[in-house]
Amino acid sequence: MPLTPYLLAASVSVLAGLDRTAAFQFMISRPIVAAPLTGWLLGSPLVGLQVGAMVELLWLGRLPIGAAIPPDDTQVAVGATALAIGMGEFLGLGGMALTLLAVLVALPIGKMGSYFERFARQRNGRLLQQAEAAVAEGRLEAIDRLHLQGLIHFSLASLATYGVILLVGSLVLYLAGPLLIEPVGEAAGWLRLIFVLVGTGVILGTVNVSRAMTLFAASFTTAFLLLWLR
Repeated sequence: MPLTPYLLAASVSVLAGLDRTAAFQFMISRPIVAAPLTGWLLGSPLVGLQVGAMVELLWLGRLPIGAAIPPDDTQVAVGATALAIGMGEFLGLGGMALTLLAVLVALPIGKMGSYFERFARQRNGRLLQQAEAAVAEGRLEAIDRLHLQGLIHFSLASLATYGVILLVGSLVLYLAGPLLIEPVGEAAGWLRLIFVLVGTGVILGTVNVSRAMTLFAASFTTAFLLLWLR
């Protein structure tokens, strides 16, 4: 199995992982952006768009703000896209069924991102203490080095999450993919509907709007669903 596609996806993993909380803040860390970018680099932007749309819907209301550390939706999106494309070529499978299967496999593994990011934050907390000591001693040149170390910690956390999703996901798809692809394909329409309904529930549950606006949003989403499922 060629490693080049996975290395390309790893570059997106690091860049988007840093954008998530540590640097940039250009919002390329959102699944709807990170997954299509990964798919474009791997030659299948449509697969990335499909993955990004599904993953984005699930975590619209859970952002890594302050002390909150939700599951790493960025690495789930990047990892699921790499799995769908890479393992699809390796197993000779494809289509929406494989994309759904890759997302379903990557979702629970993405929980590991919370542990890796928590570890990175703990390490960076120690760097803060070192930075305060350096300022007190007048060693201002040490600040740049400590900042770089903090970025490295977040980069390694992103790579670790991506690596676990890729390794475990590849093993699961290799062993169970040929067996599950047919039943997942038969239920693909319902599975896509579930993703959209969950996303709609997340939006309506986290936005404080009037009843009229809620009904409008629900009506618009329902009409969109009917058009999409045709």
